[in-house]
Amino acid sequence: MSKFWSDVVHKLTPYVPGEQPKLDNLVKLNTNENPYGPSPKVIEAIKLATTDALRLYPDPNSDALKAAIANVHGLTAQQVFVGNGSDEVLAQVFQALLKHSRPLLFPDITYSFYPVYCGLYDIEYQAIPLAEDFTINIDDYDVPNGGIIFPNPNAPTGIPLALDEIERLLKINTQSVVVVDEAYVDFGTESAVHLINTYPNLLVIHTLSKARSLAGLRVGYALGAKDLIEALTRVKDSFNSYPIDSLASAGAIAAMQDKAYFKLTCSKVMASRDALVSDLTQLGFTVLPSGANFIFAKHQIKDGLALAALLRERHIIVRHFKLPSRIAPYIRITVGTDEQSKLLINALSELLI
Repeated sequence: MSKFWSDVVHKLTPYVPGEQPKLDNLVKLNTNENPYGPSPKVIEAIKLATTDALRLYPDPNSDALKAAIANVHGLTAQQVFVGNGSDEVLAQVFQALLKHSRPLLFPDITYSFYPVYCGLYDIEYQAIPLAEDFTINIDDYDVPNGGIIFPNPNAPTGIPLALDEIERLLKINTQSVVVVDEAYVDFGTESAVHLINTYPNLLVIHTLSKARSLAGLRVGYALGAKDLIEALTRVKDSFNSYPIDSLASAGAIAAMQDKAYFKLTCSKVMASRDALVSDLTQLGFTVLPSGANFIFAKHQIKDGLALAALLRERHIIVRHFKLPSRIAPYIRITVGTDEQSKLLINALSELLI
């Protein structure tokens, strides 16, 4: 600690990202990265953009990127906001749309960056307990609030919320913004994007880090009514007028336009996920239903912390969460390639003898 710190710094409990270990022959299944590289068209687009034009500032409005995103989702460019990864977009959302006199609502088991942002921006919040089966109960959110946010599918559980339940929430919650964080939606969960033109208080967050294999590029975006996007833009332009650099923009546009590659890699991940769930079940695991590129599982005998440690000794990295205590028995496993899944299952088969 330092006497030069602002008061807010002393109070912060920062977000802890998934470990990026430097081990040889690593099977890395802890940070939900796509096991397949980005579209070759992305690499080519970035190469073509690597010219002496990099001496110039990028387009402050990212118009070409917004147009590409809007085209994919059947919206207008005025309904799109972009930022350096969905985490930065979420930061703007918390400042622009979720800081009110009433508490923000989100699940008690969810993306752990949400309470971090509340601490950073001094936002009161209430964590709503998930049901016993780890599902979101919409009726629990029918209370006065300053906003509602949740991932769909949820993280770290991977459980998707049905679209009709999201629409039911939007019908009963009309006085505040509902943010649906769809970082993993492309792996088998139905998106809420097509509800945007019906419900002016709906904001949907997407990222190119997962389904489009661009975690290293840092591009995310929000979709919503024009006045919601204007609020985000006002905050962005008071903080960073040039959030998307020229190379990231070129790569992101190519990724959005290569729909065939996107569909192919998503289908491969989903097929690998289903096979992995089957194999884990045969080994005595209980696996929560997943609409994401990861699964949340617990063994009937071995606890999650012990399993994660034993796997690490074999250079297989999965994610374990100590809190809240009811998810401590679980491990979160990113869906890798079929070869990586085989290495995981072989290791578990030996460890669980």
